[in-house]
Amino acid sequence: MSQQATRVAELIEPSLMALGYELVGVEYLPQGKHSILRVYIDHEDGICVEDCEQASRQISGVLDVEDPIAGQFVLEVSSPGMDRPLFKAEHYARFSGELAEIRLRTPRQGQRKFTGRLAGVENDCVLLELENGEQVDLPINDIERARLKPAW
Repeated sequence: MSQQATRVAELIEPSLMALGYELVGVEYLPQGKHSILRVYIDHEDGICVEDCEQASRQISGVLDVEDPIAGQFVLEVSSPGMDRPLFKAEHYARFSGELAEIRLRTPRQGQRKFTGRLAGVENDCVLLELENGEQVDLPINDIERARLKPAW
């Protein structure tokens, strides 16, 4: 997560937890006047539109007071969906055995994009079993983006 996204997550997580939601993660996509702040929430019973509305009102209130991002942005609150984004070590461990796509900030073994089965977390690295059976260790701090890849 970017510095702004991390700061927003720290500010809004207590309020979302009080409402009964899990904060899955935050993405901040700076694009000038068209910047987007995307917040993913989850609940054991799933997420519906009303949940997103309630969370959005709560998040907006916190952000209006704390003002962690300079300039304008659009707030989007969403469920993680089938191609669930992965942000934390706990996410990689929880979805062990699932297929995932991971993109690194810097190339490793000559590539930045890896697809394979999550095989857990060790020493701050995500263990990923590739299609050819090889296992790679990808440092969590070097992961730019990761999502589950739903099987069709």
